[in-house]
Amino acid sequence: MSTIITHELVKVLREAREFLARPDNDFVWSRWDSAADAIREFDALTAQIVSGDTSHRSDLELLFAPTGSIQEVSISSGWGEEFLTLAARFDAVIKKL
Repeated sequence: MSTIITHELVKVLREAREFLARPDNDFVWSRWDSAADAIREFDALTAQIVSGDTSHRSDLELLFAPTGSIQEVSISSGWGEEFLTLAARFDAVIKKL
């Protein structure tokens, strides 16, 4: 995986992390119980990508998928439109892997 693609993907993941860390998020329809759970998973997945490990690519794709956990949090927390923009960027980068 090229360093440019890695950088682009990590940038998208960090932005998603920022959204998930918002204090008033509602996680009831997601796979996470709290922001801490989401952040922990995102940090682990990001660390794997940074190290060159793409074996959990499908986990990332599920998180960013329609009706995936990130979208569920975004809709119930009021940032659904921002998520759609972020998901489109994710899709464009992940296709390059």
